[in-house]
Amino acid sequence: MNRWQNLWRYIPLFGLMMLLLTGCGDDTISALKPRGPVARDQLFLMKLSLGIMILVVIVVFAIYIYVLVRFRKKKGDKDIIPKQVEGSHTLEIIWTVVPIILLLILAVPTVSYTVKLAENHSQDKDAIHVKVTAHQFWWQFEYPDLGIATAQDLVIPTNKKIAFELTSADVVHSFWIPSLGGKQDTNVGMTNTFYLEADEVDTFKGKCAELCGASHALMDFKVVSKSEADFNKWVEKMKAPAVVPADAKNGEQIFKENCLSCHAVNAQGLGFGPNLNGFASRELVAGILPHNDESIRQWVKDPQSVKPGNKMPQIPLKDDQINDVIKYLNSLK
Repeated sequence: MNRWQNLWRYIPLFGLMMLLLTGCGDDTISALKPRGPVARDQLFLMKLSLGIMILVVIVVFAIYIYVLVRFRKKKGDKDIIPKQVEGSHTLEIIWTVVPIILLLILAVPTVSYTVKLAENHSQDKDAIHVKVTAHQFWWQFEYPDLGIATAQDLVIPTNKKIAFELTSADVVHSFWIPSLGGKQDTNVGMTNTFYLEADEVDTFKGKCAELCGASHALMDFKVVSKSEADFNKWVEKMKAPAVVPADAKNGEQIFKENCLSCHAVNAQGLGFGPNLNGFASRELVAGILPHNDESIRQWVKDPQSVKPGNKMPQIPLKDDQINDVIKYLNSLK
């Protein structure tokens, strides 16, 4: 009994912690702070439905409290059961018509925005087309019209529709960039389409929103929005062959002998693992580690310690060989 009494004392503390933690968050991964037209439309629908629900709750509770106060038993009342009133056509019309009106207010914009947001821009010549392939536990991005491919960092221009084609190489995943729009599943053997758009230059976080294995929570990626001019410069830079400095030549050879069978390093190459073209310019290593030599060393030496269940084999390289590989990877700008 004493144990339960002691437990109850912690409930206020837990409540206070919950209130404090609800104030913590990341603006770049919040659906409540939209940074594009798709996200704004979806937030409008959320606010509309939430507003209607709050209105209904307030009205119902107001009527409930009024009835409790107005018709409570008073001192001197002899009747146990109050006078019954039934068959009021006015009340029946009110509680039938009002819900219909509320449903119409919610249904009309919902259907309208659903049709709008389901538009297929795969044939839109003005859109940037990106083919997304989900893997355990990383993301592959192909730009078929631009002739480049990359991984983990999705780079897009601002104020242009990004037409996505989504698929999966292994299990069901879900592609989600909260600041730019809702999530869309990626299925094996199927292609789903949708579009997003960014308003301003910034970096956003993306996640997998479908439980897909041991490292599902670590299947993150970055979305870097650039001005159109900077985006075009990035495309040209990705297409240009990497210039490997002399002190990284040894690392290049080690990479070719041990890693090239899985990892492409050119503009269009696709492999079993992520394309490492432009690797040195990425903000994170493996999508989750800060980009520095120690993170690269940790990933190359023991990838399972970073992302359990991933499909990268542990390659038996000596420390000096790993250092050479790090030099080479840092030259892929």
